[in-house]
Amino acid sequence: MAHSRAGHKLSRSSDHRRAMFRNLMTDLFRHERIRTTQAKAKAIQSESERLITLARRGDLQARREIMKEIQDRAIVEKLIHVIGPDYAERHGGYTRVIKLGPRAGDAAPMVFLELVS
Repeated sequence: MAHSRAGHKLSRSSDHRRAMFRNLMTDLFRHERIRTTQAKAKAIQSESERLITLARRGDLQARREIMKEIQDRAIVEKLIHVIGPDYAERHGGYTRVIKLGPRAGDAAPMVFLELVS
């Protein structure tokens, strides 16, 4: 049984994992669609949806919480002023995972993680 197992470690140190998740989420909000492995997409999906929920609120505390994860001010502004209002009427489920098949080099399952329009 998989009791008491929180988070996805992806065989990385905590600093590397945190930096990778930040980079993936920043690219997701910048391009609104990224191509990555299925494991990485599942790992950042819930965290990116949490940031969109904060962006919907749009107050100062929400902005500060988002700035903890997304270091690029332009992306934070886009998240609060563009992406957040787009999902004002939606209660969760802001992202989707579309399976693409195995990667040529190592057969890792690849997916598109995108924002639902």
